[in-house]
This record gives sequence, structure tokens and C-alpha cells, in this order.
Amino acid sequence: MMTEKNTQELKIDRLSFQLGMINCFVEMVACGVKKLALSPPLLPQDYQKIEKASTDLVNNFNIKSYLEKSLMVTDLQTEDFTRGKWSILYFRTDDVLQKYLELKQKQKELKESGKYDKTTSKEISREFMRLLSYPDNIIEEKLSKTTPTSPFMLVE
Repeated sequence: MMTEKNTQELKIDRLSFQLGMINCFVEMVACGVKKLALSPPLLPQDYQKIEKASTDLVNNFNIKSYLEKSLMVTDLQTEDFTRGKWSILYFRTDDVLQKYLELKQKQKELKESGKYDKTTSKEISREFMRLLSYPDNIIEEKLSKTTPTSPFMLVE
């Protein structure tokens, strides 16, 4: 198991770590393993530094990307995980991006109408995780938790 001491000894560079994650997710999208993948949440100034590398990966793997400056918050992660950060969405076909944007709009409308409750939150979260190509059993496992947890990251 990786401990804080082990991590410090490795001296993992945050930007290199984020680019490694992006490279992996881009390849997963290109190979059809995932319909949609997300970069790790990026500070805007970090995005500026990795933008060219991300674009090079997208072009070389022949997929598409979209900069999301306000990733929808679902039961997949805590709001704190993405607050003030940007995410890059990776996908092969425009319909996947369109489904994400429609889902985000649906969530917004439910919230504005006062109809966003535990049931609709789980429905939106389920649809989002399906876009991310999570298997149904993992989706249900994540949704069974009383509060969302953010993914573990070696580097903050």
C-alpha cells in the first residue's frame, strides 16, 4: 500500500501525473473501452500548462475533447473534488458529448424546478456513470453509499 512517506519519496510531479492519467484515458476512449473519459480536475493555471499535450494526445489518438469549466456534480464524487477546477472530456463521437451536455442541462432544470431530490440525483448519476462506461454493478455499488466519495489521487 502506498503511504504518504512513499509518495513523498517518489516526488511525483502533479502535472506529469495528470498527463499520465490523461494519456491512459485518451487511449481507453480511442480503443472503445470508454465512451467518455474525464481528465483529473485541473486548476485553470494547470490546464494552461497541459493544454498542448492534451491536444497532441487527442489528435494522435484521433478522438475529440471538450473543456468543461463546470463539471456536473453527481453522486460519483464530492462537490469539493471539482470546485474551482476544470475537466477535459474525451470522447470519440459528438453524440457522446451531446448526451453529457443534455444530462447536465436536465440536472440544472430539475434543480431549478425544485424536483432534484435523492431519486432524481441517483438517476442523473446513473446516466452519467453509464456515459463513463462504468459496469452496472459498480454503478449500483457507488450509488448505495450514503455520501459520495472522491476518487483517490496520489497527487493533489
